[in-house]
Order: sequence, then structure tokens, then C-alpha cells
Amino acid sequence: MASDTTSDFDAIVVGSGISGGWAAKELTERGLKVLLLERGRNVAHRADYVTEGKGNWQLPYYGQVPEDVANRDYSVQKDCYAFSDFTKHFFVNDRENPYSTPDDKPFPWIRGYHLGGRSLTWHRQSYRLGELDFEANALDGHGVDWPIRYGDIAPWYDHVETFAGISGSREGLPQLPDGQFQPPFPLNCVELDVKERIETAFPGRKLIIGRTAHITEPTQEQMSLGRTRCMNRSECQRGCSFGAYFSSLSATLPAANRTGNLTTVTDAIVESVDYDADQQRASGVRVIDTNTKERRVYTGRLVFLCASTLGTTQIMLNSRSEQFPSGIANSSGVLGQNLMDHLGGINANGVFSGHEDKYHSGRRATGCYIPRFRNVTEKDDRFLRGFGFQGSAFRSSWGRGSYTEGIGEDFKQQLRQPGPWGFGIGGFGEMLPDERNRVSLDENNTDQWGIPMLHIECEHRENDLAMLEAIATDAQELLEAAGLEHIQVNTDVAPPGLLIHEMGTARMGHDPATSVLTRYNQAHDVPNLFVTDGAAMTSSACQNPSLTYMALTARASAAAADMLKEGTL
Repeated sequence: MASDTTSDFDAIVVGSGISGGWAAKELTERGLKVLLLERGRNVAHRADYVTEGKGNWQLPYYGQVPEDVANRDYSVQKDCYAFSDFTKHFFVNDRENPYSTPDDKPFPWIRGYHLGGRSLTWHRQSYRLGELDFEANALDGHGVDWPIRYGDIAPWYDHVETFAGISGSREGLPQLPDGQFQPPFPLNCVELDVKERIETAFPGRKLIIGRTAHITEPTQEQMSLGRTRCMNRSECQRGCSFGAYFSSLSATLPAANRTGNLTTVTDAIVESVDYDADQQRASGVRVIDTNTKERRVYTGRLVFLCASTLGTTQIMLNSRSEQFPSGIANSSGVLGQNLMDHLGGINANGVFSGHEDKYHSGRRATGCYIPRFRNVTEKDDRFLRGFGFQGSAFRSSWGRGSYTEGIGEDFKQQLRQPGPWGFGIGGFGEMLPDERNRVSLDENNTDQWGIPMLHIECEHRENDLAMLEAIATDAQELLEAAGLEHIQVNTDVAPPGLLIHEMGTARMGHDPATSVLTRYNQAHDVPNLFVTDGAAMTSSACQNPSLTYMALTARASAAAADMLKEGTL
């Protein structure tokens, strides 16, 4: 029983990360009074970036997290590439936020419960999905058909890229559409050589600069929000006071706040969505105060769930009523199914001979990218869909002493000189939707707030395993073509979840019998309920998905505001 009920809002947005920030911005700018709910603590832009600009020597463990602390409190989060003593305050305490998986099917759930969510710690790679991706399910019969095509979302990619600030190069590749780019970061001398050698050896393969959400030439709008260009510090996951990389705190939430239409409440865990059976609409959300555990209800005419793929699905599954005994908007029974993440963990590196008179300048915020070529320019019958590679060239510094044999004065003298150039790439592959990969509620175990814990069951299937093998062989082949020496290939496959691109558990589709959401991210069963985070994805493609979440959210927000204005909601 709720202890309090609030006054009505035009829209309630659950979650303040990449999707939630965009929903708040778009809805408030259309004149709606919006309540933004964040389950974690408040974080103030700039003021709360407590490790920004600090050196290793300024932290008690030189940036490392003591093993006993990591194992006790961050047993899952510690495996994330961005986790360190500089960033651990932007990751959840796993001991305090449990979930379950089968013993033989680990799924690392990487989370950050605070205002801004994972928009503070994402890796900022920003790629469009193309027509190839939106057609894939229909063409090969896996999953269900996307209810949209590239032409439906292209204007919204334009919209979010222009506001966010995406740097990149125009390449004219059909599998990786160009966008509204700011000037790209330059490839370094070794990357340019590697590019020439790979493209000569394989004319259907390209190496380009990574497209990233970093400002290189700020617009008037970006400067009006206090944002400026990237300073090449590569400390991004600590927070950026320059606002150079896109986050909710630097961009969308300031834009929403200046409308005067946004109310933000932190430390507010949404446990469920209320459903009004008479109106056949969502009436609001039930909330638990993180600290006091008091319960209250917020009411609104629209509800946008943007709590991350798994967070949103947990809320929906827990929103049970006589009409929806297995979770709100779940007449299809597919809510929680078809969980996907990208395939990865496999990487390769080698030594590049040459350019010993050069060194890279600054700490560039992005690497290079090899867009998908399998089943695009090169047909491959071993598997469906394809993969891309992300990587970079770098010159080793004195840090190589930690893994190089040596001792004494001569060894120290060697470390005072730059080491050889290296080049490395890692694969990102498309995981097919599969109803066996799913999440559900653990009815026998609840968290400290009394909410049923999430149970995740997900593993790589036959097509995934075949693709992972190809990623390893292609990585070696690419480095050999680039003339690398001493090539090493790591074939340790990352478990699903560790690529941090989880998606698909409340998918979009044409048919209410096989999908949860319409072409506008609107629940088939509950017209004023929208889901615009990764849960909505119908397939995963192989590109980093956050830019697509932004575009889908902006598109759905505009549609919802129009429907509300027209009286059709």
C-alpha cells in the first residue's frame, strides 16, 4: 500500500541514462510537465566528478581497487573495462544489488545507479544501423520483423547526432550509413599505414576512424549548454567537466531543465507500473525511497520506461494485475525473452615496424573501426549476419616494464625510451535473437526493498559460436595483411553481458501476438506506456547501439507528444 500519492504529471520518465535523458529533453521541449525518476543518488555535473584530473599517485592504491574490496563489493563490476578506483563510485555495489544466473551461464550485469546512469561511463562509440540491419530478421527468419526501416529512423539519427555532437568521417558505406558529423579525429601514422595495407589486400574491407560522441567543433547550442571540444585527456569515465563527451548530465538534462518543465527525483526505485483497467491505460508508477524504504505513487498521462534493458524488464514483469498476470503489456508472453548482447572478448595485437621517429600526440578519445564485411562484401555460409572490429595503434611507454623481463640500470635506461609501435583490434559480433535467452523474476528471493530479484539465463548459441571462430581467424588475417609481427590472438570469449550492450527483452514488432511494442515504441496492450531503451531492440546488429536508443527515444517522444495533443492517448 502506497503511503502517498502525488499530483499528476503529463509524463513520467523512469531512468536518467542515455534514453531517459533524451525522453526528458524531447518531452519537456514539447511543453509537457515531466517527472524524471532515478533509483540512484544525485550526481551534479562537474562538482561530483571527484577523481577528474587526478594522477594515480593521488589515490590511495594508485588507481587500483584492493582485491578484497573488489571481490566483496564489486564481484561483477570489476570485470568491466572501465572499472577502477577512479570510477568505482559510478558502479553498483554487487553485494547490495543481487541477481541470479545458472552456475554454468554467467551474465555480468554492469550497472550504475546514479543520475546520468551509464551515460557517464559508456565508451561513446556511435554508429547508425543501416537498412541491412532493419531487414535482417525478415530476410533470414530469425526473430520477428522490425516494424520500421532505415528511412523511418534516419531523420532522428540526424536530430540526435546534431545535438549530441558526433565526430566521424563520411565513407559512403551502405552497411554503416554516414551521419551529421563534426570533424573526425585523425588516424595516427601507423593506423594510416595499416589502413592502406588492409584495403589493398582486401578491397571490400575498410578501416576508418571511430565515430564517437565527442565534440570537436562545438555548435552554438552546445556552447549554450556549457559544452566545448574534447581535450584529448582520455579520462572520460571519470566525468568530463568540459562536457565534451555526450552524457545526460552535460547535455540532455540541462536542455530539459532550462524549459522549466522538468522535476527530477533521485533515490526513487520504481517497483511497478500501475494499470487502470477501466481506462485501459497506465495510471502511474509505484516508487520506493532508496534510503527510507517508504512507498509512494506518482501519476501521469504518459509513462516512459528507460531504466536500461534489464531494469525496465524487471519493472514490467513486476507490474502484475488481473489483466496482466505475467507483467504489464505482456499478452504476447514474449516479455523477457530474446535477450541479446554483442559477441566479443576475442582480440589480436602485434608489433608494427617503422615510424620509430614518431609518437602519438595526446590521448585521443576514440580508436579506429573496421566496419562489417562478412555477408556484405564477402558472402560467408558459416554463419548469419556479421561483425566489425574496433582497435587502435599505440606506442608503448615506460609502463611496459611491468610485463617485460629485465633488471638494473640498463633496463631502466631502456624504459626511458619509447617502445615499439603496436596495433590491436577486438571483434564485436551480432547475436541472434533466441527465445531461450531470457530474464524472469525470482519469486523466491527479493532484494532489500522487497522487489523480486531478476534471474538471467543467456548463453551463446550455434550461430554465435561459429561467428566467434571467424572473428578470431579474421583478426589474425587482418594483422598479417597489415604487416604486423609477433601477432598474438586472444580467443577467450566474453560471456554475454560483458559487452554491456544488453537488449531485446521487450521487442518492437508488427504483431501484438509476437512482440511487446509498436513501431513507435508504444506498448501494443497499453497505449500510453512507452519503452525506448535497449529492451525495445528487435535485433542487435553488430554496431554499438546507444545512438539507436537515442534516435528511437526522440522519435517515440515526438510521437507520444503528438498523440497526447491530438487526444488519441
